Amino acid sequence: MSQRFPESSKSCDSSEPHESSVFPTSSRGLKSPESPESSEPSTIRHRRPFRWPSLLTDSGRGIAFGGDYNPDQWPEDVWDDDIRLMTQAGVNTVALGIFSWGRIQPAEDVWDFDWLDRIIDKLGHAGIAVDLASATATAPQWLYQRYPEVLPRDRYGHVINPGSRQAWRPTSPVFKKYALAMCRKLAERYGDNPFVTAWHMGNEYGWNNRYDFSDDSQRAFRTWCERKYGTIEALNEAWGTAFWSQQVQSFDEVLLPYHMGGDSMVNPPHWADFERFGNDVLRDFYCAERDAIAEICPDKPFTTNFMVSTDQCCMDYADWANDVDFVSNDHYFHEGESHLDELACSDALVDAFALGKPWYVMEHSTSAVQWKPLNMRKRNGELLRDSLAHVAMGADAISFFQWRQSRSGAEAFHSGMVPHAGEDSAVYRGVCELGAALRTLSDAGVQGTELRRSDTAILFHADSEWATRSQTLPSMKLNHWHDVRDWYRGYLDAGRRADIVPLDYDWSGYATIVLPTVIMLSDDHVRRIADFVKAGGRVIVGYATGLIDEHFHVGLGGYPGVGDGLLRDVLGVRSEEFNILGAEADGEPSEITLSNGATTRLWQNDVTSVGERARVIATYQGAAAADWELDGVPAIVRNAYGEGEAWYVGCDLNRADIARLVREQLGDVADGPDGELAGDIADGPDGEVIHTVREGADQDAGETVRFDFIMPRGKEDVVVHNVLGDPIVMHRCEKINDGNANVRDYVLHRNAILITRTAE
Repeated sequence: MSQRFPESSKSCDSSEPHESSVFPTSSRGLKSPESPESSEPSTIRHRRPFRWPSLLTDSGRGIAFGGDYNPDQWPEDVWDDDIRLMTQAGVNTVALGIFSWGRIQPAEDVWDFDWLDRIIDKLGHAGIAVDLASATATAPQWLYQRYPEVLPRDRYGHVINPGSRQAWRPTSPVFKKYALAMCRKLAERYGDNPFVTAWHMGNEYGWNNRYDFSDDSQRAFRTWCERKYGTIEALNEAWGTAFWSQQVQSFDEVLLPYHMGGDSMVNPPHWADFERFGNDVLRDFYCAERDAIAEICPDKPFTTNFMVSTDQCCMDYADWANDVDFVSNDHYFHEGESHLDELACSDALVDAFALGKPWYVMEHSTSAVQWKPLNMRKRNGELLRDSLAHVAMGADAISFFQWRQSRSGAEAFHSGMVPHAGEDSAVYRGVCELGAALRTLSDAGVQGTELRRSDTAILFHADSEWATRSQTLPSMKLNHWHDVRDWYRGYLDAGRRADIVPLDYDWSGYATIVLPTVIMLSDDHVRRIADFVKAGGRVIVGYATGLIDEHFHVGLGGYPGVGDGLLRDVLGVRSEEFNILGAEADGEPSEITLSNGATTRLWQNDVTSVGERARVIATYQGAAAADWELDGVPAIVRNAYGEGEAWYVGCDLNRADIARLVREQLGDVADGPDGELAGDIADGPDGEVIHTVREGADQDAGETVRFDFIMPRGKEDVVVHNVLGDPIVMHRCEKINDGNANVRDYVLHRNAILITRTAE
């Protein structure tokens, strides 16, 4: 099966050899290809080769199943019962020692590995592999008290005190010294242990120390800026420091974007670079920990858990993905009607980070968590459905936080695989049911198959996500990631499924690309878009896309102005102002209708001219449009460019209007080179199911296999027809039996999942 995205390699400094290959990432200070006019990705990077952890099975293969295990939080007489229950549930791997630094090193010169030796031995002899953590996510109290200089500071100068997680500075040489010593001790003791099959570095890097305003951070930021810009003149130009007399004369004058009093606004390019700096220093810290272990134990794969959901994506994980051997993610469900859609949307981005290779769910929940304003439990069937939905989106490992629900501490009411009620509980029975289903999928050959791609890629950009949080934009209600989610759900509503691909990855093989509120585009990005359309592709550009470049400079000559006007040429439009709506303006119209029946409620671009090859699809109309002097102004424009076409959606649309646009206007290239999922269910319900396909070689059976995963999105029963393959998992669904053995119709109830297998 062809690779979905080009391989890439690690970006952190290391002497460890790795295969080189072209991989697109951020263009910040990285080498450009020889041909800048090419539509190829803008930079050359290296990526660590894909390596997947083995299980303790005869073949080492199978879908991994387990969770975070914290035996040091329980009396040792509980351990044997834990292993009995794990074996009963089908658990075959655990993440161990994530928050165990204080138990392993109770004092600066005291080490205690005996307990860890015993539990690893017990687990291994029970056939349960260990993903061993570096234990550095949170330091022991003695380190904080003896070396308080490791504590981070917030932008007000306040010390971030210990007591929670990650109360340390990524730039602290003192903390790094002790953290790397821990890594080396673990590698020396367990590097050759056959029961330890992978290394879990840190935990959710950046959860509590993403923004550090300490003196160490100040020094490191100056060094980072000098390395990036080379000269102070280049920095002043990039940051636009002539505004408000912010010029600096040397890198020693560069400050962190501290609190400046009241509601003062931070210079946007200054803050954008601080976001990038925070990402880079945490990634460098991860790499230092990884390499400290790799020097001693290089032959086991490394990962760290990303935090990707549509309510968070705090790091540039497209960049971090270069530096792990396999991608891992922590995902917690979003309450309400978006539950399954949000899961699929997040997973689509994680699958792209993994370059289509299998990836690892490191954490999710069996039921409720305890850290949200509203902590809803999962309904009957959702524990299994959610887990298998991750498999449907490309995951080959399903783990939970955590194995046994804590009886004390901050997360005591966070659900676990063994809840407070014990093994005689619906949750634990659901865990056992899931273990059996995952064994079935392993036996059927799912592991190692890859998610079939769509013909449409919705592009995600970490820099644009950070930029839309700025308080200096025409509207503070912009959110790039949420707009990506809305377009993703709009495609689902239209009965189609899109992929989500990082902007800096290679999307040239798609038929259509969508840029929702990708507010920040470099000249290179714009050239790639233009080349894509010129070669016959379709681009859909949203209303707040391409307004600023990578330095937060506004493109001139009319909107969207980036690329020195090239993006306007591709789109065939030019606008001069933004019309911003909101209920806050008493007595003013708060929504405007379009001639195609859609409604806009936030942002309208005042398009003053369209190109000769452009065709206006919809205009603003009605009394509210006339009141805002927009009556008859183009709102949606289609422009022919080269061999392809560009669609300009000059205003915000809700999900229903996006779905209608996709269904009625954007359906004429439904069959891309790899095919769309529409048609795989010949008479399937329009927009009522999520349907994915995984395919590849079944190494054990020696044949090519295809797995179809079908899940209803709503509360009502759904009937699907002409489903390919033989059913191997039928959860809350049944085959319709009308006496004809050839009928392949099924009824799916709420929270169902149907999985079929076809050998080809």
